[in-house]
Amino acid sequence: MIFLDNAAGSWPKPPQVKEALALAPEKYGANPGRGAYRMSFDTSRMVLECRTALAEFFNVPAIERITFSSGATESANTAIFGFLNKGDHVIYSSMEHNAVWRPLVYLESIGTITLSRVNADKYGYLKPEDFEALITPKTRLIVCVHASNVCGSVQPIAQIGAIAAAHQIPFLVDCAQSAGLFDIDVQQMNISLLAFAGHKSLYGPAGIGGLYVSEAISIKPLVLGGTGSHSDQWQQPEYYPDHLESGSINTVGISALKASLGFVCDKSIAEIYGHTMELSDLLAEKLAAIRGVHLYLPPEKRPRAPVLSLTIDNVDCAEAAFILDSDYQIAVRSGLHCTPLAHKSLGTFESGSLRFSVGWFNTASDIETAAKAIAAIAKRGYIASK
Repeated sequence: MIFLDNAAGSWPKPPQVKEALALAPEKYGANPGRGAYRMSFDTSRMVLECRTALAEFFNVPAIERITFSSGATESANTAIFGFLNKGDHVIYSSMEHNAVWRPLVYLESIGTITLSRVNADKYGYLKPEDFEALITPKTRLIVCVHASNVCGSVQPIAQIGAIAAAHQIPFLVDCAQSAGLFDIDVQQMNISLLAFAGHKSLYGPAGIGGLYVSEAISIKPLVLGGTGSHSDQWQQPEYYPDHLESGSINTVGISALKASLGFVCDKSIAEIYGHTMELSDLLAEKLAAIRGVHLYLPPEKRPRAPVLSLTIDNVDCAEAAFILDSDYQIAVRSGLHCTPLAHKSLGTFESGSLRFSVGWFNTASDIETAAKAIAAIAKRGYIASK
């Protein structure tokens, strides 16, 4: 199989990640921070090492402010529901994933918050000044996705963060697509809340991610329960990470995430990005030459992740994805990609799009095969139109 759906979750996983997944139940079978015996200590040490590696990766000044979750969706929900209060105003963008959009619109629908939206251009790019223009005295939070999972557009996070900091407004960034492809510095970019996932460009497994919370703010936990600390008190501990980590954390996933961070750092973000973008650009070049294929890319060079969306004349996107799988053993994704507002910005809301997303383990041969397959499918559409 040729896997070109890495924006949904990278595949295959690096050998060290698969090894960590296999060994973790045996090595780290105890609950960290809950037992006074060696396996519990070893598990606690591994979790601390992963937390420390993540803090270094994102330039987080206090490692305890990295908290683990099931992924970017849980992290975004924790940030939004845990931070916002009645009467707050939030600025967000038309490129947000449903993990951000749905919680925000829900809070608006029940009268808790008010929303203002910054709309992207037809290629999926946002302007920092458009965020600043919407700031009011009640603005409590600015939210922006870093890289689009639909078209690969990369937003000017540092500039938006600078605007947020100048107005003393916390800034939430969804880096599910960008972590592992771009350098992310929460201090330099003035990021107050960072939601990340382990299973995409960090090359870890599904079901593990995290949330960074700046020391300047605190949020209400969505889940209360056992933390292994202050067990005699009914109140949830106020200090981090215990404040947001009730219950048994995913030690198997954390072990594998630690291994995946080692993989990314050994290869380097620059090398991974360079390889994946080289292949993505090659694919775009080949697809652009095919009659009936429409790519949603800007005409000039702009910051991008290795994600391409396209439509084909007279061919339904879901049908094209089915043909790619059944006839060519190529895995891609079709539809709205859980990001309907982005499709409205791109003008593809009615049809959705066919999405190709390149990963580290893809090759030039994969790209050649995919381009030939699309040419054949586009030819079907052309013939059908006659």
